[in-house]
Amino acid sequence: MYAIVEMAGQQFKVAKDQKVYVHRLQGEVGSKVTFDNVLLLDNNGNVTIGAPAVEGASVTAQILSHLKGDKVIVFKKKRRKGYIKKNGHRQYLSEIQIESIAATGGKKSAKKEAAPKKEAAPKKAEVKEATTDYSSMTVAELKAAAKEAGIKGYTSLKKAELIEALTK
Repeated sequence: MYAIVEMAGQQFKVAKDQKVYVHRLQGEVGSKVTFDNVLLLDNNGNVTIGAPAVEGASVTAQILSHLKGDKVIVFKKKRRKGYIKKNGHRQYLSEIQIESIAATGGKKSAKKEAAPKKEAAPKKAEVKEATTDYSSMTVAELKAAAKEAGIKGYTSLKKAELIEALTK
């Protein structure tokens, strides 16, 4: 079983008992950290893809140590100009060990996604019916409302003319 998880702004493919170096995490050495942003789960060939994350799934890890990464040299030069800059950088890292991958609720996310799509269409209709304050709308919104109302020649009308045509 493995999972693709977003940790500290980066995505990692992790499995149980794997050690991973990530950007420095808040927490002391020996403490446990839970990551809820699981993007993909694979349970022996049964793949669950989140949209954008799998609901209910989580990855638990233990912080083993805090350390600094290898030094990276940043060297900039412009030839024949006398411009040379040399900087170094060492990234602060945390070494973690993945303890468990929980897939509870992974299949429920597909059902929850389907329900809002059905409810979304009536909400849009309710919003359009309730919106009668045309003066606060943009020209593009007014043109869209005129198109739905079946007004001909709405593309060449100005804002005041669109409002007048829609109020009739």
